[in-house]
Amino acid sequence: MVEEHLAMPFATTILGVEVSVIGVDLTASGIVAICTRGKQRQSIGLLDLPLPTPAPSGAQWIEAYRHWTS
Repeated sequence: MVEEHLAMPFATTILGVEVSVIGVDLTASGIVAICTRGKQRQSIGLLDLPLPTPAPSGAQWIEAYRHWTS
């Protein structure tokens, strides 16, 4: 549901660095956001992903996932 409804790509800041969230993936440890900066690519747990202000369309699905896992 997250991937279907979340407007991507969107920019956010991780550890002071702006990245683009280009997708989400399901792993054995949960849902991760696929983040890129230039040629670098990194997966960040959706629970740890800071959302920008204003949040992208569909961000309520991330909040629902966070609520479900807590």
